[in-house]
Amino acid sequence: MSLVKWVDFQTLGDERGSLVALEIGQEKAVPFDIQRVYYIYRTASGVSRGYHAHKALKQVAICVAGSCRMVLDDGRTREEIWLDCPTRGLLIDSMVWREMHDFSNDCVLLVLASEHYDESDYIRDYDDFKRLSRDALHSSVS
Repeated sequence: MSLVKWVDFQTLGDERGSLVALEIGQEKAVPFDIQRVYYIYRTASGVSRGYHAHKALKQVAICVAGSCRMVLDDGRTREEIWLDCPTRGLLIDSMVWREMHDFSNDCVLLVLASEHYDESDYIRDYDDFKRLSRDALHSSVS
C-alpha cells in the first residue's frame, strides 16, 4: 500500500489568474478539521527539515510555490515524491516519518494540521519511531 495519498483541490480562475479555496465540509476537502496552519519558506540551500513523526496528528502539505522533495516512511515502506503543484496536497497520516529535502529557492510549503501544536505528539528519534511502529503493527496483528 502506498504512503502517497493526494488531495486534489479545485482551481477557479479566469484570465486574471487562479484561485484555490479550501473549505471545511466540502467534497474534495481536507479530510479533517483544520486546527493549525503554518508555512515554511526561505529554506536555505542544502537544508533538510522534518525528521519526525506524529503519534496522532495528520497533515496536508501543499507546495504553493516552488518545489521540494518529501520522504515518507511508515517503518516498513519508504517513498519519495516531489511536491510542486499548488492544486494538490499530500495527506500525511499519523505514525508516518517525514523528511523534506531539496527546497527550491522560491519554495513555500503550506501545512494544514489536524491538531494544535503539542510537543508530546512528536517522535523525533528515528529508532524510537521504528520501535513504536513495529509495536503498533504487532499489537494490531495479535
